[in-house]
Amino acid sequence: MRIIFMGSAELAIPSLKAVLGNGKDEVVGVVSQPDRPAGRKRIPSPCPLKAFAEKQGLNVMTPEKIGDPASVDMLAALKPDLFIVVAYGQYIPSRVIHLAPCEAINMHPSLLPKYRGSAPIQWAIANGDSLTGVSIIYLAQKMDAGDILRQETYPISDADTSGELHGKLAVLGADLLLQAIDDIRNRTVKRVVQDEARVMEIRKLTKEDGEIDWTLPAESIRNRIRAFDPWPGSTCKLPGGEVLKIWRADREEGRGVPGEVLDGQLLVATGDGALRLAEVQPTGKKRMTAASFLNGSPVPAGSRLG
Repeated sequence: MRIIFMGSAELAIPSLKAVLGNGKDEVVGVVSQPDRPAGRKRIPSPCPLKAFAEKQGLNVMTPEKIGDPASVDMLAALKPDLFIVVAYGQYIPSRVIHLAPCEAINMHPSLLPKYRGSAPIQWAIANGDSLTGVSIIYLAQKMDAGDILRQETYPISDADTSGELHGKLAVLGADLLLQAIDDIRNRTVKRVVQDEARVMEIRKLTKEDGEIDWTLPAESIRNRIRAFDPWPGSTCKLPGGEVLKIWRADREEGRGVPGEVLDGQLLVATGDGALRLAEVQPTGKKRMTAASFLNGSPVPAGSRLG
């Protein structure tokens, strides 16, 4: 089949690699996002998928709006049989989808209809889920609401961060995507309509989500620390007002006013239980163990973290 691949984020790279290497299909074009300012100097830079696709010598297009007449004409000229969409970042209208006889399929890293929307990996960890997975769906007018072609579960480790789980699901999704493409090719697709009564919609993460609320239970805070690694990170304020990022924390026994430091080794009281801060990052410095941080910046028992 002639395939146009649409993607932007790093999550999409294993899927594009898989399609390029399956020996059955031809990627006639890649659609990605335009270069955006990045880094402290705000230099326009390509997104991860575009950078990868260009290294493969693929035909990469970066329209500001995929549904504009010029973009539609450009896609139509490639005569695609199927669109594949993975973490693209734009709404794709029906006039684009219908350019391909087999329409468009999407790889979504959750067990739909649970976690429709952005950041499904982060919210699964933040909510304390022990199981997630990947869904391959047809694109529909409503986001993440299309019929399911394939779905596979995956366990969430108690130590997984969103960055680590992201990589695992990207690989799982690439394999499942190839199975779905074969289903389409062989006309053996079994479409499953999503149960609207079980829909859970989620919102995009913000920097404010990373601000630690010490009144929450210790396990909830710990889950959010894992979920928001690498972005937006989890932060609190030291007694002097400096911002401290928390990258790892472990539950321990302890009681006190939420945010109170219970000993000189960063055991912090929460709304239920306590957390031993294990890996931290002061502003302008690299990640370090809590012990290394305390060597230069002691935080005495009885202090309060904001």
